[in-house]
Amino acid sequence: MIRHFFTTKEYVSQMKAAQFSRFGGPEVLEIVDLPDPHPGPGEVRIRVRAAGVNASDWKKRQGLMDEELPQTLGHEAAGLVDEIGEDVSGVAIGDRVFGASPYGAAQAEFAVLSLWAPIPGTMDDAEAAAVPAAAETAARVLDQLGVTDGSTVLINGASGSVGSAAVQFATHRGARVIGTGSSLSHDALRGLGAEPVAYGEGLSERVRAIAPSGVDRALDVAGKGLAELIDLAGGPEYVVTVADFLGAQSYGVRFSRGDTGRADYALAQAAGMMATGDFAIAVGATFPLAEIREAHRTGESGAVRGKLVLLLD
Repeated sequence: MIRHFFTTKEYVSQMKAAQFSRFGGPEVLEIVDLPDPHPGPGEVRIRVRAAGVNASDWKKRQGLMDEELPQTLGHEAAGLVDEIGEDVSGVAIGDRVFGASPYGAAQAEFAVLSLWAPIPGTMDDAEAAAVPAAAETAARVLDQLGVTDGSTVLINGASGSVGSAAVQFATHRGARVIGTGSSLSHDALRGLGAEPVAYGEGLSERVRAIAPSGVDRALDVAGKGLAELIDLAGGPEYVVTVADFLGAQSYGVRFSRGDTGRADYALAQAAGMMATGDFAIAVGATFPLAEIREAHRTGESGAVRGKLVLLLD
């Protein structure tokens, strides 16, 4: 639990944070004053310089995930460490870090992180803030699928943030990666180490044209096409989706989410690969925190390729 400390005069230092008090469109989003958070044991607080925006943010805003109100937003951020909790070592005040917050309140001036890693010197804050959610999700599902050296894995929706992270981690493990995406994304997918194929109708035939016996494992990030993925992988037990909850129930496929286990090592691995230029998540657009409504409109429209990031002074 995030801890808030009060003085004898009951003065509470406050920060600006994104919040909504009713469900609806982007117009329900507000920038409000909330008490500064403080880290508990095993946590650090950062002065946020950049915070990632994800599809789960507008799903929450629409009332599709959690029922309570009001709600804050944001599970990933980058910035400067300015407060350190008990039982924390290896980090100092002023260090640049990126990481994950379990409290859903990282789109704010301050955020408490339970997982973090140093930002490589060559990377800016926006690039770092785009990484945590995608890296953890990708590493977790590759673990659940058992992707190792010599595996052949199909990633459906490989050009998005999670998909591209999965491509990079899987190739780093020594797997052969086939990634689906639009024709406009194919050059980028090749650059990440994947063999691109067009998504949509006829996917099985296109994949079998380059992998006649199918694939060992399949990951669905696109939220569609589970029947073809099951056919290509040889059964539902070899498929994981992070985007099709109802389809997972219908086909007997595992639906993966962070509250059923986390890949805590993913941020450190991503940081190491980032330092050598072997891992990156493309930033599509940045917005000031005050323009969070426009960030949501842009994300929901699908008009921008790449991760959306909020910037703070």
